[in-house]
Amino acid sequence: MKRLLALLLILSISAFAVELTLGVVPQQSPLKLSKKWKKITQYLHDETGVKIIFKTERSIPSFEKVLYSGGYDIAYMNPYHFIVANKQQNYEAITRANKQIEGILLSKDKNFSLKSNYLENKTFLFPAPNAFAATLLTKYELRKLHNFDIDKQAKVLYVNSHDSVYKGVAREVGEVGGGIVRTYNNFKDKNDKEKISIVYKTNAYPSHPIATHPRVDKDIVKKLQKAFLDMPEDLKKILSIKKFIVTDSSEYEVIKEIKSN
Repeated sequence: MKRLLALLLILSISAFAVELTLGVVPQQSPLKLSKKWKKITQYLHDETGVKIIFKTERSIPSFEKVLYSGGYDIAYMNPYHFIVANKQQNYEAITRANKQIEGILLSKDKNFSLKSNYLENKTFLFPAPNAFAATLLTKYELRKLHNFDIDKQAKVLYVNSHDSVYKGVAREVGEVGGGIVRTYNNFKDKNDKEKISIVYKTNAYPSHPIATHPRVDKDIVKKLQKAFLDMPEDLKKILSIKKFIVTDSSEYEVIKEIKSN
């Protein structure tokens, strides 16, 4: 009888195996992201023995709300999101793409200029107020390096995703749009893409981290970090990432200046 009870106990414990949520910032539509990350979460499960459930939201502000309340066990977020999530929930960065991140501005206008008299009263499209490279970096550099304050001297529309920015500029919803090279390269709408081009690139900063909430077991965190570092080439290609490297939270201290200025 005791053996039977012990067996039942083991079976009941295995039925409640560890399950973690992976939140991904919605730079693209939830459907596109789900297709990309399904293979990634399966790989992470195979490598760590932990079931990983993909989650995202319909907009970047919605993602921020869940992230800042500690709603994800693991999260892929932009650098600005990270410094807020680290402060509010003690998320810790464990890995990132080796490539630095740059913001870009796009336009249809072949005569695009960074001069104030050209940019004044233009409509700028951005994915969200706190999209790091697409919004914060481009605004910061135009203000600091080119003496043009987008928020004060132009019109701003937030359109939820990078793809929506690119479509909006191509279809003349706005004259200028903010994005990043990776999502622009992955933008598949050929008719819209051929109408626009990159007209400005910002300086480079540490790219989007993968971070874990402090409630995640330390041994599992180590397994997750190793799984990302050892990820096969075909899976990294899905994410448009060539290599994952080790990072930590201190690397993102430089980001605080961007928001405060």
